[in-house]
Amino acid sequence: MIYGLYLSTAGMEANEYRQNVLANNLANAETYGFKHDLAVFSQRPTASRVAPGGMRFVHPVLDGMSGGLTTKPTYHAHVQGSIEHTDQPLDVAIEGDGFFAIRDGDRVRFTRDGRMTFNADGEMVLAAGGGRLRVLDQGGAPIRRIEGGPEARIDGDGVVRQGDLEIGRLGVTSFADLDRLTKVGRNLFEAGDEPAIPPQGRIIPQALERSTFDPVTGLVSMIEAQRAYELNARVLSLQDESMGEAINRVGRVA
Repeated sequence: MIYGLYLSTAGMEANEYRQNVLANNLANAETYGFKHDLAVFSQRPTASRVAPGGMRFVHPVLDGMSGGLTTKPTYHAHVQGSIEHTDQPLDVAIEGDGFFAIRDGDRVRFTRDGRMTFNADGEMVLAAGGGRLRVLDQGGAPIRRIEGGPEARIDGDGVVRQGDLEIGRLGVTSFADLDRLTKVGRNLFEAGDEPAIPPQGRIIPQALERSTFDPVTGLVSMIEAQRAYELNARVLSLQDESMGEAINRVGRVA
């Protein structure tokens, strides 16, 4: 009985986690440059297999069964999103490998969101960052426009121009192991100690990369996760009722 309660509880926890991941993906289905997350699970070992020094009491049948599900670190799907052409001079997308370098406070972070604009101080920033996420050039410095100059645009080489004058070149980089990047919110990644490498992707001006999450597939997965949670909850309830019967009836003296 206790073993069944343990498995059903693990199933409920796993599907609750899966629902949370899917809900976050769905909330970002229209977020440009968003890379969706995948809930990853593994088989949980039985307690007798992981207890230090082994356990005093073991069961030859139950110890050979699965310990249920356990969650693993969330996997970020670094796949290519579809390209949407916008005809906006400061919109830019990366097709293939690469990230835009962004200064967030005192940290350098990375994104695939190519919606650029200029803040009140004349610095190029992410449009979605409230004017605080500054876009960096190849040398790691902010890109500034010339006040009173012509309208700025970004060309296919990542060069930011005002008329014929080059005012900066977008800092685009990649990393040897994308799985080591960590999401830190606001559609940004942090690289930690992961070494940077030259990007292999190409820049597409006047375009944006759409989210990689398919909302239709996501809704189907959410329904599956909800039903799996409900089934585990029902089995948990049945086991609890059976345990109650065993305690209240089996040991009763007639």
